[in-house]
Amino acid sequence: MSRSEQICKLIIAAILRGELADNRKLPTEVELANRYGASRTTIREALSRLRSEGVVVSRRGSGNYVQRLPMDEQQARPQLGSIHDVERYYAFRLCVEVGAAQIASAARTEADIAAMRTAHQALNRAQLSGGTCVDEDLALHMAIARASHNPFFISTIGNALGPIRQCMELAQNLGRPHAAERIDIVDAEHLAIIQAIADGSAECAGEAMRIHIDNARQRIFEGG
Repeated sequence: MSRSEQICKLIIAAILRGELADNRKLPTEVELANRYGASRTTIREALSRLRSEGVVVSRRGSGNYVQRLPMDEQQARPQLGSIHDVERYYAFRLCVEVGAAQIASAARTEADIAAMRTAHQALNRAQLSGGTCVDEDLALHMAIARASHNPFFISTIGNALGPIRQCMELAQNLGRPHAAERIDIVDAEHLAIIQAIADGSAECAGEAMRIHIDNARQRIFEGG
């Protein structure tokens, strides 16, 4: 486990103990660095992961705030332990994320559209820098979920980010020989989802998300 992952778990534990309450502002990066004996770079990495999981939200010019209480890690959660689990997980994603995209097409605001485009731009920058881009990809999917303005979709997708991360990392590891081509394909899929939601087309948004998730599954099982 990396140091940033350790810090992430420590912050989550503090939230669960009530030390950092829901909708409360987090200490500054300097304060967190001093509290946990870590560098500011490590703290930023931990906060980035918490933001991608929807636990923390960044407010421009104000700092980082606890957005929702994370699930107690003592609670049992489904794990991806086999190829069959991965197949079932993609079936779950199709049901949930296609529905979220369809509802987002009707519920989205201009701020939601801007948030999705900002997340997409951040993903592009991460891709150009040669990083893994998993956190940025997850942040985009959460921006789409939030655009539904349905707390059940937001919570369900937020709590499912762990397995999504595993699948994304697996797809990347299997796809390195075609990395540049794959980046262009995935980018086009993301843009299609965002544009359909911005256009207010539930049918197109659902179909674009369905294509994206089905292609993601194929990138694991068929090397596409």
